[in-house]
Amino acid sequence: MADESASEDADRSDDAPSLLGRSLYGGVLAYMAVDGFKNNDKRVAVAEEKGVPMPDLLVPFVTGMLFVANLGIVLWRLPRAAAGALVVFFLGTTPAIHDFWTMEGKERHGNKINFLKNLALLGGAVVFLDAASGGDEGSESDAVAESDGDGEGHDGERGRDGDGEGHDGDGEGRDG
Repeated sequence: MADESASEDADRSDDAPSLLGRSLYGGVLAYMAVDGFKNNDKRVAVAEEKGVPMPDLLVPFVTGMLFVANLGIVLWRLPRAAAGALVVFFLGTTPAIHDFWTMEGKERHGNKINFLKNLALLGGAVVFLDAASGGDEGSESDAVAESDGDGEGHDGERGRDGDGEGHDGDGEGRDG
């Protein structure tokens, strides 16, 4: 069963829409990473100004992490690790570097746009993390939808908590 699931995930990751979406997403990340490497000194100075610890080490490290994680998403190799690294990257850098709420004028406007762009990219990373983790397979709603009423899934599996009920195991059903 695990082999079937792995092959289904591989098939889904290579279909045209998935590959196109990952390539478009990856193009943006690749641009960001290459720009980060080219402008490392400027990025280190900004990080230092913002109080980021060890900016000389951290900035090139997270830029490299962005580049490698991007490759993982585009090529769909170690996608869970790649997407997780992107989530960490965007959760760390977005509020620390694009703190528009502390700024005025054009600087505020530019950083607000970059903050929002990073939020959108974070959302994409979360979607990729979900896809790499098997999506919502095994969720309670799936278990209920697949049940034939005997508390077992369509293939005879017990509910997630092992009680055959297909819910949280409190014996009271969904509403109770």
